[in-house]
Amino acid sequence: MTLQQMKYVVEIADRGSMNEAAKALFISQPSLSSAVRDLESEIGITLFTRSNRGIRITTEGLEFLGYARQTLEQYRLMEQRYIEKQNYKKKFHVSTQHYTFAVKAFAETIRKTGMEEYDFAIYETRTHEVIEDVKNCRSDIGILYLDVFNEKVLRGEFKENNLIFHELFACRTYVYLSAKHPLAGQKKITMKELEAYPCISFDQGTHNSFYYAEEVLSTYPYRRRIRANDRATALNMMIALDGYTLCSGIICEELNGEDCIAVPLDVEVVMHIGYITRDDMVLGPIGETYIEEMKKFSAYTL
Repeated sequence: MTLQQMKYVVEIADRGSMNEAAKALFISQPSLSSAVRDLESEIGITLFTRSNRGIRITTEGLEFLGYARQTLEQYRLMEQRYIEKQNYKKKFHVSTQHYTFAVKAFAETIRKTGMEEYDFAIYETRTHEVIEDVKNCRSDIGILYLDVFNEKVLRGEFKENNLIFHELFACRTYVYLSAKHPLAGQKKITMKELEAYPCISFDQGTHNSFYYAEEVLSTYPYRRRIRANDRATALNMMIALDGYTLCSGIICEELNGEDCIAVPLDVEVVMHIGYITRDDMVLGPIGETYIEEMKKFSAYTL
């Protein structure tokens, strides 16, 4: 297995076409196909399936692709540092459920690193994508939560994909709603009181299992539910329709504004918020800084 073969696999996956990849790599398509077949034979897995519609990367191929991207990126950084004598851009990517504290900590990390050049990314996305992004090395860290309902299933998935969950803090569940909501003035809110209002939840796409829900009590028989796929739409629905969602209660006013508030839910459900990493990767200084920034929000929790 060579770096060149890894480059071929990445290029094919990115182009979605053997022919287009061959053009970009300035080699013939038969030579490219032969190199991939040799690699598949050596490592004992099928990377791509071929048909008259083109090629598709396999599940095993996706895992290999994650390792290949990581290896090529590290090699490129070494080339820039030791051969080309260039200042290289630091990279740090995060995938997260919809938490403003994760976004705030990310911004603070960028400020604190003080680098002139960098390539950072943060993806607010679905639970399954958080796991897949870390598994396939698209992101260094994934932010999500566990509770008594989803813990067994998600920990099983972490183990299967060689991921480790690191708890940051535990917090009770809050009702997140408009500051003008009829229930906003209460010290606690019951699920019975919420029945008259629509529950806003984040859609999980094709992996819309109860275990992947970002909100606790996902199996509760809600009378009214609205699904959204981004935070801005969810907030708009909450304000326009007196909707609500269930959350950690950690609010960053700089990012959330003062239009919404969090009121304790009168049900003892604890959320264990943390981050996942690959078990074969060690966080660098940027990742450690990010973790420390997120830990600062423990002051708002249990």
